[in-house]
Amino acid sequence: MRATRTASALRAAAGALLLAALGTAPADGASAPRDLGGPEAPGTAVAARRAAAAGIRFAACPAVEHLPAPVTCGTVSVPLDYARPRGKQIRLTVSRVKAAGEHAGKRVARQGALVFNPGGPGGNGMYFPLVRTVPEWERLGAAYDLVGYAPRGVGRSAPLSCRDPRQLGTRPTPAPTHPSESYKKERIAQAKAYARGCARRNPDLRHFTTLNNARDLDVLRAALGERKLTYLGASYGTYIGAVYAQLFPSHVRRMVFDSAVDPDPSHVWYVVNLEQSAAFERRWADFRAWVAKHDATYHLGGTPEKVQRSYERASAELAREPAGGKVGPGQLQNAYLQVGYGDDYWPVRAQALSAYLAGDPEPLIKQAAPNPRAAAASENSTAVYTAVECNDAPWPTDFRTWDRDTTRLARTAPFEAWDNTWANLPCAYWSAPRQRPLDVRTRPGALPPTLVLAAERDAATPYAGARELHRRVAGSVLVTERRAGTHGVAGGANACMNGYFYAYVLEGAVPARRAAACAPHAEPTALAP
Repeated sequence: MRATRTASALRAAAGALLLAALGTAPADGASAPRDLGGPEAPGTAVAARRAAAAGIRFAACPAVEHLPAPVTCGTVSVPLDYARPRGKQIRLTVSRVKAAGEHAGKRVARQGALVFNPGGPGGNGMYFPLVRTVPEWERLGAAYDLVGYAPRGVGRSAPLSCRDPRQLGTRPTPAPTHPSESYKKERIAQAKAYARGCARRNPDLRHFTTLNNARDLDVLRAALGERKLTYLGASYGTYIGAVYAQLFPSHVRRMVFDSAVDPDPSHVWYVVNLEQSAAFERRWADFRAWVAKHDATYHLGGTPEKVQRSYERASAELAREPAGGKVGPGQLQNAYLQVGYGDDYWPVRAQALSAYLAGDPEPLIKQAAPNPRAAAASENSTAVYTAVECNDAPWPTDFRTWDRDTTRLARTAPFEAWDNTWANLPCAYWSAPRQRPLDVRTRPGALPPTLVLAAERDAATPYAGARELHRRVAGSVLVTERRAGTHGVAGGANACMNGYFYAYVLEGAVPARRAAACAPHAEPTALAP
């Protein structure tokens, strides 16, 4: 519970720090969103009517997508700039598998398309139709066309890149939890160079925003022939969904927010990332407690503190001699960050750490070494993440603000604090215009019931964000997996959570009260080294 109190205090303190740093007026050229009355609103309507008339021509997917039949692929054209809907167009790639129409030997009526966004920003949802073969998704795949897409900037959808992927390299990197002044200067220089690269390589950079992602979603709805949208958004996809619900409430049929981003406009995105770092510390502690409980298997220490010392010993040894010449402290940190996203990573990560400290580095190399073949996709995802978050909101432009806040946070949450700061630091030196985040507050009765799914100890999207979204989206119902932290719970390991998910998506049913809870799913089983 210590992490919960820290995160709660951090929300209030960091919010105040951000407002003080930025001032109460739009900072750094930030402009208020014009969606509800500006030229973008009729522009979206124009684009949607055009898309509805054109539809999507689905055919066999290109080999690059690695999506076999019966999945089919197509594209939908959207305006680069919704204020100029007849101007430059970009094409978003779309994937679909049609509703099976049958489940467990019974015919099932088709309910339309279920559109999925996996989050990010920078996540590619083209794979989504493949889940129809997963048992937990068969019921939904019987009633719905399962539709994935690559948002603007992602994959083949007008892709962004801010540097040559070959610059990512495969050399081991450090990951200091309390960096020196010289290291900070080095990372500042890298952040400035990345921001310059984004501006130089992408002349249309300013149009890659959450607001435009929400508008694109409405054009996709129209192109699919859907009068109203049935949508599942995970992680950042929940924020797209929340903005969509604010802009197009009459177009919502059913909407699931799975692992919700905090939509408070005073928190997007600087404070959200501070909150996330605090939550990762809590989930890192959960992992260490689980490893300690299985000390007879992993021999990493019988207490969380001893497991931490084992991890630090491995990091120090990798700094002296990188494993396989590829895995240094930075690669170790990246690999073990995944334990915060899902406890299915816990056994394999514990196994690899145990093997490494026992003299066998191969499992760690296999799990943590950079994959050169994934460099282009990784850079694309990073570029979109950076563009959307930097464009969406004002950020502190003085590194002293970042330094003060991260140094303070790292005293209690050292695991991810500085790495998260380095990931977002290009936003301090961003040259594209900034927006003010939309204040999502839907009116009672404006939307049909919506469903918010959350794990109480989620690190990537802390639980406080789900509560905030629930508060702001009138008529929403919050279902919580207690004492669990998996990021993305819909169709996962918890049958109780899935029950609420299925009832809502298939029948529109929600609990009579505005909140419900489930016991946690079972902890993972230890794997012997």
